[in-house]
Amino acid sequence: MAAASYGAGLRAWTPEPSRRPSRTRGFDVRQNSRHEDLGDDVRGRAELAEWERLHQLLTAAAPGTVYDPDVDDVVQAELAADAAAASAREAELREAMRIAARADELQALRELGTLEQTEPRTGDEAARDELTRRAGGYVQADVDAWLAHALAAHLGHYRDPAAREEAAGLLTPPVLAHAALLAELARLVPGANVDELAFVARLATTEPEAADALAALLTRVEGTQA
Repeated sequence: MAAASYGAGLRAWTPEPSRRPSRTRGFDVRQNSRHEDLGDDVRGRAELAEWERLHQLLTAAAPGTVYDPDVDDVVQAELAADAAAASAREAELREAMRIAARADELQALRELGTLEQTEPRTGDEAARDELTRRAGGYVQADVDAWLAHALAAHLGHYRDPAAREEAAGLLTPPVLAHAALLAELARLVPGANVDELAFVARLATTEPEAADALAALLTRVEGTQA
């Protein structure tokens, strides 16, 4: 940042009263020259503004004052902002690496045919999105069905009500509709097998709003009596 770089460069500058920037013709000449050379350059204007700020700061200071960027609020604020931005970038990179690694793991499970036996973890919604991205945006039906079944049956991290609530903002409407309808059908027909419920995925994919409406209607139906 301008303040941090130029301020730090003046740490040891202790202008004598007779040579302080506001009273030095040479300083004004240099400033005018910088205006001419950098006036049309964005970075140059930022540099010039910082030099002018330091000029004003030293002009207002007592004679013999040593410029110290460690006590310059502007410099410290910019350094803090830089540190926060760097920390955020590192966190984003770590999260992206975690998602990619989990997507690789899920892909391996798909290839082994064991995805359905795997319980989802926190963040698998993002891994689902990554697999979709890798496929050129095409929905991965088996992954969506896996998450829908887990959400409906409260498996993996979906055992936590907070995770199920959060899923509403992380999963697509078809997946959510699939899960809602599966949950109601499982309640009404506990013995139904996977093949019998295969139509649910097709309905949720093609008509998610209709699937949602059906699930809402089924909540009003009592379970089948033996």
